[in-house]
Amino acid sequence: MFSELHKRIDWIMVFLLLPILGAGLITMKSFSFSPTAQISFFEKQIFWIIIALAVFFVLSSVDLRILKRTDILVYLFLFFCSLLILLFAIGHTVKGARSWFDLGNFAFQPADFMKLVLILILAKYFSRRHIEIADFKHIIISAIYAFVPFLLIFLQPDFGTAIIIFLIWIGMILVSGISKKHLLTVFFIVITIFLGLWLFVFKPYQKVRIISFIHPLTDIRGSGYNAYQSTIAVGSGLLLGKGVGYGTQSRLNFLPEYQTDFIFAAFAEEWGFVGVMILFLLYGLVIWRILMVALHGTGNFEMLFGMGVAIFLVAHLLVNIGMNIGLLPVTGVPLPFMSYGGSHLLTEFAALGILMSMRRYSRPAHRDDMRNEFLGI
Repeated sequence: MFSELHKRIDWIMVFLLLPILGAGLITMKSFSFSPTAQISFFEKQIFWIIIALAVFFVLSSVDLRILKRTDILVYLFLFFCSLLILLFAIGHTVKGARSWFDLGNFAFQPADFMKLVLILILAKYFSRRHIEIADFKHIIISAIYAFVPFLLIFLQPDFGTAIIIFLIWIGMILVSGISKKHLLTVFFIVITIFLGLWLFVFKPYQKVRIISFIHPLTDIRGSGYNAYQSTIAVGSGLLLGKGVGYGTQSRLNFLPEYQTDFIFAAFAEEWGFVGVMILFLLYGLVIWRILMVALHGTGNFEMLFGMGVAIFLVAHLLVNIGMNIGLLPVTGVPLPFMSYGGSHLLTEFAALGILMSMRRYSRPAHRDDMRNEFLGI
């Protein structure tokens, strides 16, 4: 059994993830201001990494073809939608968003796992209809699957996670083979929806965040403070960084949430441009390994799921790094495998574990045909 598991797991990807995990741990430890905080962030993150890796290896070792069953996926979808609804009654509020269940020693955020469920259900839907994907009704039906969790998460309000849900849907629409005409239609629909949200739904503080993105220096003591301090931290790292533990923006408490939302800025200040480029290279190689597994998938479902996982991680990277360097609004999206927290780590490694489980049925001979069919190469 161990030999079979050893062959199924992409060990290159695992070894690429280790320095990313280590970079997050080093950043948390070096910027702790008290022994209590050090235990809170550094040691608890080690615990979550161990649990997440255990989940990864367990899921890699079992047959998960049951996830291809429509009824199972619908049950999962309804279950997590129910949890999102339950949050409005008994959820714990963190930073103004009622998005957590407080379980005493740890908190649980169902929206993270909803991302994985959405990838699964969209992969199943498009895998059965890829031949007739030109029919626009399938775009609408898939949008309904995404809109339900999007709305429930947006109303918490958790704008950052809602954006990730939207990007997962858009990304999977693109890889499913949508025509350019339909893509343009979707674009205009999105613009219309955004205008409607701006006029009738967005709360004043959410509008302020978007406005501060457009003019980040107009209110650096208020809504633009976090983004301003983050860009200072990233820029002050220069070529080689200030060294581990010498990032002044974090040590002097100018940079908020250095262990979660702004861990990229804290890392960049310590390691500089060279360190950031190495980090980008590691992330790029991990995404590449995921796509290689997807392209070797035995069927449409496996291929679409693997691409969905890659889209999920890329969306997190773009949104988190974008807000760290002042190109996107501050939305509270974690940096994959680096930011402090258990829910997102478990989701990321669960997704990779499911992907590794699918490798036992991979058929490399099908790669070219499937790549041509879905990517239009």
